[in-house]
Amino acid sequence: MSQHATKTLRQAPSEEVAKNAQLLIRAGFINKEMAGVYNFLPLGLRVMEKIKTIVREEMDKLGGQEIIMSTLQRPALWQKTDRWDGDKVDIWFKTKLNSGSEIGLGWSHEEPITDMMKSFVGSYRDLPKYVYQFQTKLRNELRAKNGLLRGREFVMKDLYSYSRDEKSHQEFYDAVIKAYLRVFERVGLGDKTFLTFASGGAFTQFSHEFQTVMPGGEDTIYLDREKGLAVNQEVLSDDVLQQLGLERAGLQELAAAEVGNIFNFGTAKSEQLDLLFTDEDGKRQGVVLGSYGIGITRLIGVVAELMGDDRGLVWPAAIAPYRYHLIWVGSEEVKQQAEAVYDDLTKAGHEVLFDDRDVRPGEKMADADLIGLPWRLVVSDKTQGRLEIKARTADEIKLVDANELQK
Repeated sequence: MSQHATKTLRQAPSEEVAKNAQLLIRAGFINKEMAGVYNFLPLGLRVMEKIKTIVREEMDKLGGQEIIMSTLQRPALWQKTDRWDGDKVDIWFKTKLNSGSEIGLGWSHEEPITDMMKSFVGSYRDLPKYVYQFQTKLRNELRAKNGLLRGREFVMKDLYSYSRDEKSHQEFYDAVIKAYLRVFERVGLGDKTFLTFASGGAFTQFSHEFQTVMPGGEDTIYLDREKGLAVNQEVLSDDVLQQLGLERAGLQELAAAEVGNIFNFGTAKSEQLDLLFTDEDGKRQGVVLGSYGIGITRLIGVVAELMGDDRGLVWPAAIAPYRYHLIWVGSEEVKQQAEAVYDDLTKAGHEVLFDDRDVRPGEKMADADLIGLPWRLVVSDKTQGRLEIKARTADEIKLVDANELQK
């Protein structure tokens, strides 16, 4: 920690009201640039990469192939699909080139990826295709005041599926639902995140969201816990409940935060952009498009908001920046013992954050709670060559030998 480019802060900026941002700023994970815009520091970047690895593994299992598209957007493409006009889509950031022509800054990528696919899809033999990216999106949000839960700039995983017919599209769509539920399980939100029927907004008429139940969430959902299915308040109606086979009396009203969404565009967007293929009978058909998003940085905010306590952050093991927070307390000899433990653990493949600073023990303990790693290790005169180990979420402290942690 003595070599870190950043350090913990005793207080977050006074204008920052969101719990998730307050904790993440104080613990040295992010830095606020402006409303809705945050820089990710070394600890925050490690969490982001852990989440991306989990998502990447699940997308690859589906047959997805990773790409990355430009953030700069051509107006002509979006005009073809009637999504360039600010009256239709009010979250665009737009700018002008020196030539005077206007371009957009990407808030989604259905149009450019679909246009690109015209170079690679001509026959039914070319389908299906599944591509995804991790990319920074820019949205001119009016309510950018909830920390990472609603930003103007954020990292998103967006996957796009191109299928030959509705049947094969639906099979993939259903597989994505299962993959998303595995993602949220793996990042520690599985028991709190539910498939939710919702409005499609600027995408389609209806969509599916993945909503994490949490106090202070911006959305209101109506959840049937037995079926694991919810309805967003914005589309709640007798017709929708009947369509989903839900009874109003069995639904629980809850606050929630959206962490993922999926959309079925059918063939409409492909036909607008002239992405067609020739089927076995020689007929030209529109490709069926699906779009699937997960808010990577929003997930960080949700975990911080939901799991943080009055002492600091609490990271699930799968996405924690490090597994162990190692502290030495006492003499120079104890510090050398701790350095030896650090070397042995890192050589064994464990991720260890070593607080080697010469500061008061209370400050080290407080920082360990604030940073929120799964396990705290303490080497002191009292441990007599052993280690104190304590889980971040428990009060019990045990003495163990260092070699027990290397297994």
